[in-house]
Amino acid sequence: MTEPAVVQTDLDRLADRVEKAASLVQQLRDDRERLSREREELTMRLREMERKLQGQDVPVLMQELSALRREQRDWLAERREVASRIESLVKKLERLDS
Repeated sequence: MTEPAVVQTDLDRLADRVEKAASLVQQLRDDRERLSREREELTMRLREMERKLQGQDVPVLMQELSALRREQRDWLAERREVASRIESLVKKLERLDS
């Protein structure tokens, strides 16, 4: 009588293992599908970026960007200088009004 109980217990364990394996296989399939979609999306984004940059030399663009940043710093410095000069003139005008 113990033999059928042992066989049933072994079958229960085997069924649990099969269910776990099936669940794991399904999860792996879902992950593969998700990763495949992500890869396709990233491939499309890469192609779009390549299309936007087509014919443009990235090092040249980086140099232009650096030049624009330097120009921006120069403009900001000039703006500060002009603001300082205006402030100085306003103070002189206020003294004249007093």
